[in-house]
Amino acid sequence: MSLSHIHEIRDRLRRLGARPAHEQRILRLWSQAKPQDSGSRPLESFMPTALREDLPQLSESLKQLLSLQSAHPAEDGSVRWLLALQDGLTVETVGLPRDGVCVSSQVGCAVGCVFCMTGREGLIRQVGSAEIVAQVAFARMHRPVKKVVFMGMGEPAHNLENVMEAIDVLGTVGNIAHKSLVFSTVGDPRVFERLPLGLVKPALAVSLHTTRADLRTELLPKAPRMTPDELVEAAEIYARQTGYPIQYQWTLIEGVNDSPEEIEGITRLLKGKYALMNMIPYNTIDDLPFKRPSWERAAEIARTLHQRGILTKLRNSAGQEVEGGCGQLRARALKSQPHESGHPIQEAPLHFVKANLATSV
Repeated sequence: MSLSHIHEIRDRLRRLGARPAHEQRILRLWSQAKPQDSGSRPLESFMPTALREDLPQLSESLKQLLSLQSAHPAEDGSVRWLLALQDGLTVETVGLPRDGVCVSSQVGCAVGCVFCMTGREGLIRQVGSAEIVAQVAFARMHRPVKKVVFMGMGEPAHNLENVMEAIDVLGTVGNIAHKSLVFSTVGDPRVFERLPLGLVKPALAVSLHTTRADLRTELLPKAPRMTPDELVEAAEIYARQTGYPIQYQWTLIEGVNDSPEEIEGITRLLKGKYALMNMIPYNTIDDLPFKRPSWERAAEIARTLHQRGILTKLRNSAGQEVEGGCGQLRARALKSQPHESGHPIQEAPLHFVKANLATSV
């Protein structure tokens, strides 16, 4: 029986006689990477026999949801893990400095952003809610985790139910503060409809990258047709509902979105909004002709925005020396072997490669 979804785990537990308190205990210990026999009370004093006897097998099944393929530590304290799911497909999970972890919500992605390595393959499959939580549990086996950001492979809005099911677990028994769960999206109306209805209301990060509607269409050709103005308007409503500022992500690419006109556009869009601008200089890729702007130029842009009343943080991308852009580990692994579908990976033309946005929170 598959256990790749939280509801499948709950179904199994209920068939074994688990009550809600038993379910919560088992999910809590698993999501926090603790043994199922933790605690001072003996299991036989409060747990049904059938459930207790199944715990070793259940624990092993949950452990096997994913396995480590390779680990790539970086000098900044981050580490990138390439993890294999049970069907052999791989995802990237990133341990971030300051006790964070970045998780993947899809294998591949259907949005087709021209600057994203993950989008080169298209969408292969959704990552189940339990597979998402398993990434957090894996990270907790190696380092403390106090923040979870959904900024890895995939567009969370396109796997909304699985992502929200994982968020509900992590924000309750998983012991992650609601504002330390960060849902990242290119912008999709479904996000702004669904997130306010959840038991756990995560913080929201929006990939903006440009204030020009025409350039946004070029960079994110398959994203929902929301203009930057519409996107900021919808995000501002959610910010006021939750009391969390929106984190706007801006991958800064020399000669593309670093112009004075874009600075004016950011000021127009975000002045007076409950917002934080995370500006992340582009991750340099040897094979592509695009350039990371100088730190001095990036700092000048951030300083200018600050002076205009826009709270701006200039971030360094984590793990640049290990090729830290989203999807790069997976792409590099697939280059040396057949594609997981059985065919060689196609080298689709790209204008840009996504910088690692996970360090922006």
